[in-house]
Amino acid sequence: MADTDNFIPPDRRVRRISSIEATRADLYGGPSVVMPPQHLMARSSAYESARSMSVAKLHLDGDISSADVSPRGSTPSSEEEPLVTASKYAFAFDIDGVLVRGGKSIPEAVEAMKVLNGENEYHEKVPYIFVTNGGGKTEEERCIDLSKQLDMEVSPGQFICGHTPMREMAEKYNTVLVVGGEGEKCRIVAEGYGFKDVVTPGDIIKYNQHTTPFRKLTKEEFENSRTRDFENVKIDAIFVFADSRDWAGDQQIILDLCMSKGGRYGTRSETFDEGPPIYFSHNDIVWSTSHEYTRIGMGALRTSVEALFKAVTGKDLKTIAFGKPQLGTFQFATRLLQQWRKDTHGIDSAPDTVYFVGDTPESDIRGTNEYNESDKSEHNWYSILVKTGVYQEGTTPQFPPNKTVENVLEAVKFGMDREHRKEAKEASMKKANEAIIEEE
Repeated sequence: MADTDNFIPPDRRVRRISSIEATRADLYGGPSVVMPPQHLMARSSAYESARSMSVAKLHLDGDISSADVSPRGSTPSSEEEPLVTASKYAFAFDIDGVLVRGGKSIPEAVEAMKVLNGENEYHEKVPYIFVTNGGGKTEEERCIDLSKQLDMEVSPGQFICGHTPMREMAEKYNTVLVVGGEGEKCRIVAEGYGFKDVVTPGDIIKYNQHTTPFRKLTKEEFENSRTRDFENVKIDAIFVFADSRDWAGDQQIILDLCMSKGGRYGTRSETFDEGPPIYFSHNDIVWSTSHEYTRIGMGALRTSVEALFKAVTGKDLKTIAFGKPQLGTFQFATRLLQQWRKDTHGIDSAPDTVYFVGDTPESDIRGTNEYNESDKSEHNWYSILVKTGVYQEGTTPQFPPNKTVENVLEAVKFGMDREHRKEAKEASMKKANEAIIEEE
């Protein structure tokens, strides 16, 4: 640790947290850089990228200004060739099926991250972020998980969950129902985003145990759920933050509120169009796990809720989804990368090209392609599909990628080689033009 403390000036020091020993208090003490314990005695170029992305995230949230931090690069030893940071391109990665499967890293993922962090023939570091539809935990907690899985340092500033953009809704709604995830984690996420009054399905079941005939709270769930008088509570919106752990109970409660008079639980609207709006953090029908076949996800729950509402009321239910392939997620990612470049390198622009690596054609590839073709994108987003997740060999994706590769390591090498071929071509053309001018 002494070597690390000497490396970071005291006025620029960022706390490092062990992924095993971190507490919730540590996580919310930010800005924090998360890393596995075995790296506590070593310095890596990944730390500089992680720190810079954390700074950028704070800027986007309005927590600090440019005056609070000065641009700084890594300091290589005298024996090492200096690493440069790529200025014209960057990478964005989905996680499940690309870097991780069933809670364990895909073998090529660890090597791919090393290549991006400077272990490559170009002696170059390439900026990268993670854009996942997964959620149900704070971005800080997800970073701890990913740090252990990839055996590297990851910053919350590099991480965009499906529900991350929902933080922008905190000022719009007062009392909200938050659905999904394990235990009280989604309530913690929502309160961390600034939502003032957060209700969970457990609170409603505790208030009226007959709400879900076949779902009883465990002793721990009962103790964690809050006592509320829902006769005097108006729920302004419903947010499905993560995959449901109790489809039957959650669907029943969601439907009750959608059919209520203005979000008052226990009431029934005569027109069935007075209920609160409902937001899903993403719309993936299936996702990749350790099972040999894909498993159904939040998009399936969304479809189910809409179908049940139609069956019960005869009316269509309008719901809203965040995450990929929604363009807002890609806009957020672009702003994050642009802020990082400005703060660390004085480049006030987004990368010319962002390589997005995903495994799901319907969300990753579709979103990347549609954002690239939209008038909202001023730069080139290039889609790369890997075969380690949802993709099925021998099929033709409905939304074709710019490039299909076997795994994430191939994706990284392809993007880097493509950029350097472009650079060599541009240099050659420039040299030829200069020769023509000299001859004239």
